[in-house]
Amino acid sequence: MNNIKTEFTIKDLESFSGIKAHTIRIWEKRYNLLEPNRTDSNIRYYDILNLQKLLNVSLLNNHGIKISKIADLSDSQILANVREVISKNGVESQSSNMLKLAMLNFDEALFVKTYNGLLTKLSFREIVKKVFLPFLNEIGMLWQISSITPAHEHFITNLIKQKFYTNIESVQLSEPSSNSRLFALYLPLNEIHELGLLYLHYELLLHGYKSIYLGQSVPISNLADVLKVHETCCFVSFLTVEPSKITVDEYIDAVSNEVLNSSNSELWLLGLKSSEASKSKLNSNIKVFSKIDDLIKLL
Repeated sequence: MNNIKTEFTIKDLESFSGIKAHTIRIWEKRYNLLEPNRTDSNIRYYDILNLQKLLNVSLLNNHGIKISKIADLSDSQILANVREVISKNGVESQSSNMLKLAMLNFDEALFVKTYNGLLTKLSFREIVKKVFLPFLNEIGMLWQISSITPAHEHFITNLIKQKFYTNIESVQLSEPSSNSRLFALYLPLNEIHELGLLYLHYELLLHGYKSIYLGQSVPISNLADVLKVHETCCFVSFLTVEPSKITVDEYIDAVSNEVLNSSNSELWLLGLKSSEASKSKLNSNIKVFSKIDDLIKLL
């Protein structure tokens, strides 16, 4: 685990807020919006309070308030205006920033407050599509450019997972209404990024299908165990960083030879690496989807 980040560069501020670094510098110089600190070698850096203020300023500016007017407001007035914007436009207008602040401050209470606020306006499915999935894409980028640490990512994704588990449990209480397909959801060996898979599990259950959730890091040989109990199955997996030691085509061949060829089962793939599959490998039993929504349309 990296050390918890408390100091931010101007590039970090740009990544979090979406405001270009040169614009931040202009706002800082012309309007004294931010108060950077300096290292012993005179390098500027910003603390969490500066980042919080910039996120709030960004929200107000994006909702039509001129930066010159924002600059005349005190910090408490900025917060009051933010609350007014949220009340008029819905909590989702500020939810991404609130989730970022909850993540940076390791603030579970703020996460819960933001989530509960969203629930007053949106269904869980709408929260996932409109808030969680775009937010997860954002933090993926922030992690890649080292603006956040693994500690931040693990903290916020585990809180989001809790909401998935709660909502999955609620739909599991209903008996499956469709017997047309049995789904088994899994991630390849050494693959641990399971939020997309959890959401798909929720959608399948919501659509009345029986869905078996196998979870993270499942060896190909274990998939055959499902077929010892069920005659056929549609196996669904996300290939995000795995397979890494073999090609996607070789992975598909391995699943086909060890699992699919002994039954009339299917393999459906999603995730970044799944796009590496050759078209020649795809057929009626093996499909690749670029988005979860594309898969859901087939249900």
